[in-house]
Amino acid sequence: MATLADRVYDSGLTILDLEASRLDICSQEPTTYAEATTTYTLGNATSISIDAPSDRTGGGRKVTLAAVSGGSVSATGSATHYALTDVSNTRLLATGSLTSPQSVTANNTFATAALDIGIPDPA
Repeated sequence: MATLADRVYDSGLTILDLEASRLDICSQEPTTYAEATTTYTLGNATSISIDAPSDRTGGGRKVTLAAVSGGSVSATGSATHYALTDVSNTRLLATGSLTSPQSVTANNTFATAALDIGIPDPA
């Protein structure tokens, strides 16, 4: 059976903890920084907190993005995905589906529950 040490997982996940500076809620899953922050974004929050890597349920490792409140909505639509970006280096770091889609209206605020982002153990 293949294995990877926690240190290998943690090195990758620590990038999220150290470099992610913006959370965007998006109308679809972005594949680039520009899509995350311009094309598909419906709003963003820059006061985000990501914890250090820890064990993931079912094996592997994870980080948790703390719940966000007071994010700024810039466009009306249905937010189905999130994107974490490194604004300083214009990098898309992670994307995923929101637990449940949110209908948002421009000039309002949004909130998200805490999100786990993880890497499973190898099969």
